Amino acid sequence: MFKKIITFIVLALNASFISAQQNPLQQQIEAIIRSKQATVGVAVIGEDEKDPITVNNEHHYPMQSTYKFHLALAVLDQVDNNALSLEQKIHVTGKDLLPDTHSPLRDKYPRGNVDLPLMEILKYTVAQSDNNGCDILFRLLGGVEKVNRYVHDTGIREISIAATEEDMHKDWDIQYTNWSTPLATAQLLEKVYHGKLLSPGSRSFLWNTMVETSTGTQRIKGLLPKDAVVAHKTGSGPTKDNIIAACNDIGIVMLPSGKHFTIVVFIADSKEASNANESIIAEIAKTTWNYFLAKESN
Repeated sequence: MFKKIITFIVLALNASFISAQQNPLQQQIEAIIRSKQATVGVAVIGEDEKDPITVNNEHHYPMQSTYKFHLALAVLDQVDNNALSLEQKIHVTGKDLLPDTHSPLRDKYPRGNVDLPLMEILKYTVAQSDNNGCDILFRLLGGVEKVNRYVHDTGIREISIAATEEDMHKDWDIQYTNWSTPLATAQLLEKVYHGKLLSPGSRSFLWNTMVETSTGTQRIKGLLPKDAVVAHKTGSGPTKDNIIAACNDIGIVMLPSGKHFTIVVFIADSKEASNANESIIAEIAKTTWNYFLAKESN
């Protein structure tokens, strides 16, 4: 009996110690997602933080269109190595512009048969999340394997890029082959922010394109001040049996002080409504914004 009491006391003390050691932002994020009918993964990297803040980082989350950020990195790496040029013309045929998929590029050039600068296709792919533009770029690079290898060569391994947008439209399960942990994608964003992967010109082009992103305005940006600078990329999955496969947003947020924080929110297999998923991301981003503002004022 005495041993059981001692064991209980030790376990209670350990639980209290762990709770005391937990970052307050992590606690707040966990409170936001606690009652949600979804798997929510979060990673936050603050400019002055010693360690990243993560929640549910152990899962592999379907990236959906957030992987267009990873694709853009691989394309711009080829530009930096003089294998491609942002000004070079890419011939786009009618066969490249598949129907029944999100494609502002197809809406503008419905018949195809146009020569477009690589820069324009990149902007459609990243800022407007164009699925046809995405697959045109995959073909230009030689396939998804090339992009996957590029990402892994940066030293970040907890990411898998295995399927095109066209592939993902064929079967529900294929989307799960394109996965990432929240922290892995946050680390990749950080490498770009700190100029470790791209030339200054390519970094500036990608940054401006992500700031101009027109999708998912109610996610990371949803509850932030209207003038907040946010460079981000969204991703959204299909719905089946009232389950939304993915609702994601990844990005870098500039604070009024000029410092930044990187945030990744992946929501997988959600039974929540679409707008509720977006609200989860917005609330996590706003809570993170307030956390860093409070730290700066202390």
